[in-house]
Amino acid sequence: MTTTPTNPTTQRDSGSQLSVIPLTGEALEQYIASEPVNPAGLPTAYAHGERLTAEGTKVDPIIVEIVEGTLASVEMEVETAISRTSRSPMIRDAHDFRAGIHDRQLRKLTGRSYSALVHPIVRDFPLETMSEGDVFFHNDVYESEGGIGHLPDLCVTVPVFHEGKVVAFVQAFGHHDDIGGACPGSMPSGATSVHEEGLAVPPIKLWDKGVPNRSALRIMTRNSRMPDSLAADLDAECSACLMGARRLSELFTRYGRDTVEAAFDAILDNTTETYRREILSKIPDGQYVWEDYAEHDGVDDPMLHTQRITLTKTSTGGPGNGPRLIIDFTGTAAQAKGPINHCGDYVGGNFLKKWLAPILRNLADTPERMAELDVNEGIVPLIEMRFPEKGTLLTPIYPGPTNARTFVILRLLGVLAGVVAKAVDGKMPADQETIRYTGVYGKDRDGNDYLMREVLGGGSGGRYYADGEDTIHVVPDSRNLPTEFTESRFPFIVERLGLAVDSGGAGRYRGGLGYEKQIRMLKDANFMSIADRSILACWGVKGGKAGRPFEVTIDLGGPNERMVDALADAEPVKAGQVIRIRTTGGGGWGDPLDRPYDEVERDLRWGKVSFDGARTDYGVVASGSRDEPVIDVAASDALRSELRAARGDQPFFDRGAGYARLSAGAAAAEVDWM
Repeated sequence: MTTTPTNPTTQRDSGSQLSVIPLTGEALEQYIASEPVNPAGLPTAYAHGERLTAEGTKVDPIIVEIVEGTLASVEMEVETAISRTSRSPMIRDAHDFRAGIHDRQLRKLTGRSYSALVHPIVRDFPLETMSEGDVFFHNDVYESEGGIGHLPDLCVTVPVFHEGKVVAFVQAFGHHDDIGGACPGSMPSGATSVHEEGLAVPPIKLWDKGVPNRSALRIMTRNSRMPDSLAADLDAECSACLMGARRLSELFTRYGRDTVEAAFDAILDNTTETYRREILSKIPDGQYVWEDYAEHDGVDDPMLHTQRITLTKTSTGGPGNGPRLIIDFTGTAAQAKGPINHCGDYVGGNFLKKWLAPILRNLADTPERMAELDVNEGIVPLIEMRFPEKGTLLTPIYPGPTNARTFVILRLLGVLAGVVAKAVDGKMPADQETIRYTGVYGKDRDGNDYLMREVLGGGSGGRYYADGEDTIHVVPDSRNLPTEFTESRFPFIVERLGLAVDSGGAGRYRGGLGYEKQIRMLKDANFMSIADRSILACWGVKGGKAGRPFEVTIDLGGPNERMVDALADAEPVKAGQVIRIRTTGGGGWGDPLDRPYDEVERDLRWGKVSFDGARTDYGVVASGSRDEPVIDVAASDALRSELRAARGDQPFFDRGAGYARLSAGAAAAEVDWM
């Protein structure tokens, strides 16, 4: 039976389950007046995030390790099942999806990847109404409590049962090829309303006790330009999550609910303590401010869409009266007309806390230790988020468009890295922009409609101890589409796929390089792009230079060669023309004139830096060939001395030449200086 709750409150029943008590009459009116509501009139305040066991409950540490390993194994098994049984290129081949495991208090237990939230499911479907075999579905941005950023991200959630009670949840969500809307791919760059972006589905019961809701599935597939792949993907995700739920149920049967839930608490407690001791302790108490910008929204002319963070670190006020971070987004720009908004201000910013927290891992003692640190619900108590009033990029008002919200949430990763860099004298990575959507669509050789879209990565920022990595994808385990697959399925040839030379920002430690991909179309088609950082580059820090921005050229080397906008829905491409895509390079770290000559020579041999780039960016005079470059040390010493003498005071952050275009000629923002 499907329950339609109306403004419920929450309480505990005797079995510590989350219960929902409907309100009526005068009590209902008082509740609605006092509680924050989302556009559908549903409450966003309800009990969640509490401990499962009493403070101080003891559990065998070996059991904790076993439980933690089992959770990671189940998460991986769910993702493997989805990748092997799904159909769309975006899910099966690009791997733009992820799984997550949550306890019955809606806390995320696994930390290998970020995931959506269970909150909207429990909000609309009380736990006691759920049954084994149920699968819940949603993709509605404004009904997701901040867990879904745009409509192509479809989310399935399966409750886990033990002895007839809900004890956990398995969830998967991913970016699907098409869910309707104004253009193929459901990401219209000029959208001014979420209604243009596709079919929005609030939380529904998609499977009821193991039986799929064929009517709901038919509605969704009917709205998609790719109905077969959408149906197959949803079936893969539902089946994989049901399998994961069975695996977790076996864990509860093996050890008992009390022991497993004590282990859940211990896992999250360990994360809280680790970040408190090893990460927050590295940030001096104080207040720090920085900001960065999206450059365009698809509707207005390019401008600075500000995203600002005021970071406050205190030694008290956190769990156990220990340290905490306050992240205040006051100063963030007004809601954009176009689709770059992100609904972040629900359930205290729960999703954004877990989205941003991986940046803090860069403060770990070593890179090896950084790789060991997961991000789960244990970081949530350490961070308080403060949002501006409704009507900003992070607090949009329904029905504001959101399909390109990556311009905001990716930028926030960099804003947090930048504001922390100011606190720790630059010991954070320079900037990166490692996701954008590009693709082509039209008619294939048989006259059928096709859509090829992929998420191409870019270079990561240089670090205080090492260069940035090349062609990184922000979605864990995601990748570009294999050439063999795309050429056999779509009417084009991939003529080049390699590193974009000189794209990494110069520095003592160079920024990572982006992709260069060249595609020759065999039939007339349309090119699409949802990308930022085509004007504003990935910034460098502490003397490091900005990387090279994103760019797309159509008819490369031909009579109609032209650069196209980074936001494009239907740029025409003729058969025989070549599309060249160059993705962003990461920012550099430290003074490039301090980079050792042997490292510049290695960059020349590896083809990551050109001879002109070596001279211009690093003050290195070289001759010979790429295979055998020769550094003129005397000439390079003289050139570096000349370059040092010619430059004046430099800001702590370098934004690249594009910033002046949007800032009325300013070379740096006020917050860029220490």
